[in-house]
Amino acid sequence: MSVRGRWRVVETPGYDMAVPGAYILFDQDGGEFAFDCLTGSIHGACAGDAVEFTWDGNDEMEEAGGHGWAELQDDGSLEGEISLDHGDDIPFIARRSTTSSTAC
Repeated sequence: MSVRGRWRVVETPGYDMAVPGAYILFDQDGGEFAFDCLTGSIHGACAGDAVEFTWDGNDEMEEAGGHGWAELQDDGSLEGEISLDHGDDIPFIARRSTTSSTAC
């Protein structure tokens, strides 16, 4: 199984953050994420059941960057952390997003 794909963030344990609409996406070239007002582009290939990465983006409209990691769990969830350079570490739990067969 692989971390590749779109994941819906369902929880940020111990961190006061709104979760609705939060996601993380891993693809062959990196990916992207959006956690509340924190958004970023993930750098590097993402394959396997665990990944470490760097990212750059915005935190409340200010340039930001950092690193992170994610690992598949036995129950099919994804656990990881997004870390801001010189800032917070945001843990997350995500579930694989289901895709609709209905065209938009």
